[in-house]
Amino acid sequence: MMPATDTSAQVTVADVKNRLNTRRAAMLLTLFASIGVSAAVPVATEPVTLPGPSAQLREQMTQDRAAADAQTSSDRLLTRFYQLREFRPAWAEPAQRSALLTALVDIENDGLQPQDYAVEALRAAWSQPSQRSDAALGTELLATRSLLTALSHLLNGKVDPRVLERDWNFQARGIDVQSALAEASRAIDNAAIAELFERARPTYPLYERLREGLRRLRKVQSTGGWPQIADGPTLKVGDDDPRIPALRERLRLSGYGDPEMEAEADSTHFDPVLHDALRRFQRKQYLAADGALGKDTLAALNVTVAMRIDQVRANLERARWLLHETSAEFLLVDIAGYKATYFQHGQPQWSTRVQVGKPYRKTPSFRSQINRITFNPTWTVPPTILRKDILPKVRQNPGYLAANRLRVLDPNGNELRAEQIDWNNPSGLTLRQDAGPGNSLGRVAIRFDNPYSVYLHDTPHTELFDFEQRAFSSGCIRVEQPLDLVERLLDDPVQWNRTAIDALIATGRTQNVSLHRPVTVLLMYWSVDIHSDGRLGFKRDIYGRDARILAELAKPPQLHLLDRSTLTDAAIR
Repeated sequence: MMPATDTSAQVTVADVKNRLNTRRAAMLLTLFASIGVSAAVPVATEPVTLPGPSAQLREQMTQDRAAADAQTSSDRLLTRFYQLREFRPAWAEPAQRSALLTALVDIENDGLQPQDYAVEALRAAWSQPSQRSDAALGTELLATRSLLTALSHLLNGKVDPRVLERDWNFQARGIDVQSALAEASRAIDNAAIAELFERARPTYPLYERLREGLRRLRKVQSTGGWPQIADGPTLKVGDDDPRIPALRERLRLSGYGDPEMEAEADSTHFDPVLHDALRRFQRKQYLAADGALGKDTLAALNVTVAMRIDQVRANLERARWLLHETSAEFLLVDIAGYKATYFQHGQPQWSTRVQVGKPYRKTPSFRSQINRITFNPTWTVPPTILRKDILPKVRQNPGYLAANRLRVLDPNGNELRAEQIDWNNPSGLTLRQDAGPGNSLGRVAIRFDNPYSVYLHDTPHTELFDFEQRAFSSGCIRVEQPLDLVERLLDDPVQWNRTAIDALIATGRTQNVSLHRPVTVLLMYWSVDIHSDGRLGFKRDIYGRDARILAELAKPPQLHLLDRSTLTDAAIR
């Protein structure tokens, strides 16, 4: 701790020592009582004369154990923090205060709001030439709470994802609270809050690149944002239109321009250079790259910079939930990006396109372990698909079942003839599609335990992979190159090389094969990507999940370090 200065405006080490001598624990109770925070701290049993609200102190000292046990995890965290510091004040020095304020302002680049951490209240309190003792003590605890809250949010996110996803099963980052609080205390003493926050952020490069992208977007916003392009007919190479200068400027501000475009800034002619720039934009933004200004491209160009900032903020929050996966090997399914990527040692090794659930049959986000492969799978129609999709078709066309090779089974597995059944009031029936050409699951299904009956599989509908937007399934994930993935998962070049896999499929026989080493699968929802050139790629929020995250981010903050993390210091009482 550096020497205390300006004792008229601060709670200094000397001040606290003079007040307390050996009664530091009792003083902490007074600190907490001064801002209405309960605390369970051992105190001296003999009378202690202290300045401040003595009635509150006496009441606190006579609390019974049951009341102390009822304190919140946030209170316990503050108590533990000051116990570790032997009740030394944390914010005595101007350098410490300045470091905290600077770091809390910079947290805006994490998509969080500095006002959630009382930045202005702290700045105002610390700018006072002098403070009453009780007010100074209240500011002391407010600053510590702000620090720990911000640290908690950087470690695991501000929003508890379980509020948004009832069955969320991703693990929060494991935290040794004792070590974390000790590290925070050292950072305060060294006025190194920015470095502390940096260590708390996810270490994946994606996170810092999202932060950099957010900084760039805020810079665009500060200069007035992007120009809006008026509605009108589709524009393509060779057209002349008064909207074209706005299109050219919009692309330039997004980094898709070149010197030739700038030379033609005011031209109303749609030339080949503009065509190429628009195609680059379309490819990066998951649009059909035809180089024409059609309805979808116009809509993407006219999304405001404020809306794109919010989209990045939502994905930074997701990153804080998820980017601490420790598996050496895992398959990541990017739902909104229609992509599956296989990672080894944290590096992508293989990727393919996928099809995911329709907006009314959403593919859920969860974590599981791939443990088996089914070759030549049969398909048992799920109850929801039977009720909502197939029964209406059977009622309209009695030949639908035969045309799609669907057999009707009773509860004992006996096959029934379709004409025996009252399709207006069926009950106790199962529809099953045999393996073979045209089977809805194709040649292979990749299985993992989950409560949704979701899995990855092949598909006969390969033509749908050519669409940019691929939300076509009933919730499962259709994989474009499933046999390449299966070969990687089985990881046995002798018994399960591609030749052996093809031979088993050729038999037409249904067979389950267990993986000798289960592989983690992560079904995640990302609506922003970072391309290799550093540009942000914005996807459609096909399930409307960003808006829910942003609504939760707007709510008052909670300190949940002890509520959501896997603790190795669980005995904080």
